[in-house]
Amino acid sequence: MGWTTPTVDEFLQKCSQSGDAAYAALRSLLEGLEDLETRSQARIFLSLLQKRFPTKDSCDQCFQTYHFRIEDILLDQYEGYQGRNKLTMMVIPSIFLPEDWSFTFYEGINRHPDSIFKDRIVSELGCGNGWISIAIAEKWLPSKVYGLDINPRAVKISWINLYLNALDENGQPIYDEEKKTLLDRIEFHESDLLSYCRDNGIQLERIVGCIPQILNPNPDAMTKMITENASEEFLHSLSNYCALQGFVEDQFGLGLIARAVEEGISVIKPNGIMIFNMGGRPGQGVCKRLFERRGFRITKLWQTKIIQAGDTDIAALVEIEKNSPHRFEFFMGLSGDQPICARTAWAYGKSGGSISHALSVYSCQLRQPNQVKVIFEFLKNGFQEISSSLDLYFEDDSVADEKIPFLAYLASILKDDSYFPYEPPAGSKRFRNLIAGFLKTYHHIPLTASNIVIFPSRNAAIENALRLFSPRLAIVDEHLTRHLPRQWLTSLALENMGSIDSLDDTITVIEAPRQSDLMIELIKKLKPQVVVTGIAIFEAVTSSAFVHLLDATRDVGSRLFLDISDHFELSSLPGSNGVLKYLSGSPLPSHAAIICGLVKNKVYPDLEVAFVISEEESLFNALSKTVELLEGNTALISQYYYGCIFHELLAFQLACRRAPSERICENVKSVDMIGFAKSAVSVLNNAELAIDGVDNGSLIHMDVDQIFLPVPSPVKAAIFESFARQNMSESEIDVTTSIKKFVKSNYGFPTDTSTEFIYADNSKALFNKLVLCCIKEGGTLCFPAGSNGNYVSSATFLKADIVTVPTDASVGFKFTEKTLTGVLGTVKNPWVYISGPTINPTGLVYSNKEIGEILITCARFGARVIIDTSSSGLEFDSKGWGGWDLGECLSKLNSSFKPSFSVSLLGGLSLKMLNGVLRFGFLILNQSGLVDTFYSYPGLSKPHSTVKYAAKKLLELREQESSILSDAIVEHTQILRSRSKCLKEALEKSGWDVLESCAGISVVAKPSVYLKKTIKLKISSKGEVSQGNATVEIKLDDSNIRNAILEATGLCINSGSWTGIPGYCRFNIALEENDFKKALDCILKFREVALG
Repeated sequence: MGWTTPTVDEFLQKCSQSGDAAYAALRSLLEGLEDLETRSQARIFLSLLQKRFPTKDSCDQCFQTYHFRIEDILLDQYEGYQGRNKLTMMVIPSIFLPEDWSFTFYEGINRHPDSIFKDRIVSELGCGNGWISIAIAEKWLPSKVYGLDINPRAVKISWINLYLNALDENGQPIYDEEKKTLLDRIEFHESDLLSYCRDNGIQLERIVGCIPQILNPNPDAMTKMITENASEEFLHSLSNYCALQGFVEDQFGLGLIARAVEEGISVIKPNGIMIFNMGGRPGQGVCKRLFERRGFRITKLWQTKIIQAGDTDIAALVEIEKNSPHRFEFFMGLSGDQPICARTAWAYGKSGGSISHALSVYSCQLRQPNQVKVIFEFLKNGFQEISSSLDLYFEDDSVADEKIPFLAYLASILKDDSYFPYEPPAGSKRFRNLIAGFLKTYHHIPLTASNIVIFPSRNAAIENALRLFSPRLAIVDEHLTRHLPRQWLTSLALENMGSIDSLDDTITVIEAPRQSDLMIELIKKLKPQVVVTGIAIFEAVTSSAFVHLLDATRDVGSRLFLDISDHFELSSLPGSNGVLKYLSGSPLPSHAAIICGLVKNKVYPDLEVAFVISEEESLFNALSKTVELLEGNTALISQYYYGCIFHELLAFQLACRRAPSERICENVKSVDMIGFAKSAVSVLNNAELAIDGVDNGSLIHMDVDQIFLPVPSPVKAAIFESFARQNMSESEIDVTTSIKKFVKSNYGFPTDTSTEFIYADNSKALFNKLVLCCIKEGGTLCFPAGSNGNYVSSATFLKADIVTVPTDASVGFKFTEKTLTGVLGTVKNPWVYISGPTINPTGLVYSNKEIGEILITCARFGARVIIDTSSSGLEFDSKGWGGWDLGECLSKLNSSFKPSFSVSLLGGLSLKMLNGVLRFGFLILNQSGLVDTFYSYPGLSKPHSTVKYAAKKLLELREQESSILSDAIVEHTQILRSRSKCLKEALEKSGWDVLESCAGISVVAKPSVYLKKTIKLKISSKGEVSQGNATVEIKLDDSNIRNAILEATGLCINSGSWTGIPGYCRFNIALEENDFKKALDCILKFREVALG
């Protein structure tokens, strides 16, 4: 049944009964307005209703008696205004009346040019009775205005007001200059902030909001269901929106505005503008910061003062001031211009004084909208708790242009990827391609990823290169020697320089000035095997100094490593660079390589990555293996950071627009050059290092010490927060207290005020420095037969004296008192390496009793002990095995045995934090002599402040028994236990003898039925057009089983030469789920290939 027009008296009689009855009558009237057949009639009725109450007093009386009022809002207060001079608006008790806040807001909107809303899609938040939405549509002719309010009654009244103003008193449409009515331009919807637009996929160009601030947030205010039948008092309270929003701004009453801004980011178009009313009580700085830290540029459109409402108690603000250094901002009366705090304002108000506060209208626009949208999409996807740490305000635009895209890139990776993929030790393939792309695009140098090796730092690259060649004499630029080992710079072993074949144990470094003519004079006189130098600023513009250095080093048979770090610009307008100019026209000669440290970012001057360019394949391969042995992998996040900068410099350019430059090859032969050091050659040829030369994406890596299980959300949150923060304090990145607690609670390891804590990018780099300490002390490294093969290879590369301590299958290839005693009695200055509690690679665990017996034995012989805990923390039966208490054991030993006895604790947090990206290594030394020796090798790549911040947060979380991280550790440990059993079954079915693991990510097994079997493998010839696959017969043994499995199945494992246990291979079980399943398939496939 349609709407029937009542008499005015009948209508008023219904309304007089109660507020709810009045609302029911108005809702019935709205039905009449919505029906095309009765619309005109219903609008005429509204005119009659309004005429019944022609004065302000009669309107007030109507509101008291009949629970509604209809009055005009005048818009023509100023000369020159064109357009409708008034709006006719209805209000009811359950919605806010238009007052100073909304009028000031409209005045602020008026400050914008007329074009701001013309033909735009607009939304008003908290529209109340809809008057601002209607005014915007009437004045600026937007294509659509969505008036939104959480109060369902407000929405109904807004629709009535829309009809009141879209139709004239006779019920006829009012058309604008574009022949449209307000009904064509406006819609009102019930919506919690922007939920209607979000749910309906509406992208907005303008968002406006006159949103109240809540002085005393009431967490219980939103527990009731919001319906239009709720009480008038409750619905009116919605206008104050009392609920805490979960933002840091809640404490200032700005939580709702903060949520509106963040919701707006997700639905606003890239060039969109938001306009908000802001009461100035929290202080102008707090109000501005709400927008700025979320990536907005802001403009204050208008500011005035309004009297603080008499019924508003500001005692809550006084309480906040009492408990914090923050001061709110009030004024005495409307004319006062000196701000007073809440406490003073409260006292003045209580004494009868009139207090006011500023009211400002801010217009804000996202600085980098697409990237900021990605960041907030990530935050709302389960990471809302870290939004309070986000700070996207930068005074310098160049800083914002660098950091915001990186945060967006990091957010997209953390949101989309459940784990971090395997990357080769030479560096992330994507990062190397980006560097090559930059050099090709900006400097016209036709390089590929296969010409670029990534290092943690320039210093690491230089030291690694010198260790690779181990020259008896090297000349190094005086600016580049600060981080080289002291003994290289003090050695005087210059005799027999002319013999290339003499022993390569001693490196002597001569410092030289950077000026090329002086450097060349030294090269000619001293004839070094390696030269490492930069180029002076005044010589860097042209390539002549570089050419002279190339010629001089070639003539004496020297390797040249040229550092261009100071002249390499990460810019879309890079300056002239003589070295890069040379490379655009000529290939890099085989005896030369370029080193470039990347430190010239705008945000983190201490965040470094370096790359080395070589066009000689053998040098590229050797450097790739050297960085794997001596540094582990370069921190992936650092590669991401600089990769993002390179990407931004390349993203706007058209691909393949320029033809590759023609390069002139010079066939100039040099005299015999120094080759790689003999110890290095042996390791590079024989060690089981990362498998390269094939498409790594198609391989399954069970041969790396990395975890590929899903990264828990607290780890992702900590990583993102560490970069989202600005101005971190020293205490926030000081991990020492957390590490002390960690080693105390996990291993009972004792520390005191004399204990030295040393941190690095990973535990591998720290281990290698300990190896150098061992060599310097004339020690012998004692590894058990059953160790991390990479560590053994690194020690061999560094030319350490190594002894392998026999172990036995009956005790799980562990150290025993008997085997240790047998070896330590024959060794001078023993250094004993122990992997524990979890043993890498066997996955077994040393009990507290076992480690105690080992340490007693070591103490008897005065051995230095390195306990490597980096594979520990994922014991399957975490409570059952009992844990360690090293403190009790060591307290008995330190005073009663040889003074040379010491225990150093080495560790890393990668496995313990269940991720393959947050690398953090620590070393704890308790002997001052060893500390001094360690620091004589300064070139250590230290963890960046962001890594330390994240590590500290996660260590603190780990201490909480009930944290999400602790739960994730339990879950991952259960996955690993299940994987271990699953792999054991698959291997045993395929004829392997498996040593059952009880911790960590490794399993070892012996391919008993395969050894001495002859199999046929199809091996593709590399680098040639495929003409069928060659078949080769292989007799399987310990030396070729790894390669046979790789060629037959694409599965990478470690063989007995890596594990140190003859015949036993190592498998990493912490793979991504699909890769683990594929690995099991590969094991079965190899059985078919080998056994038929």
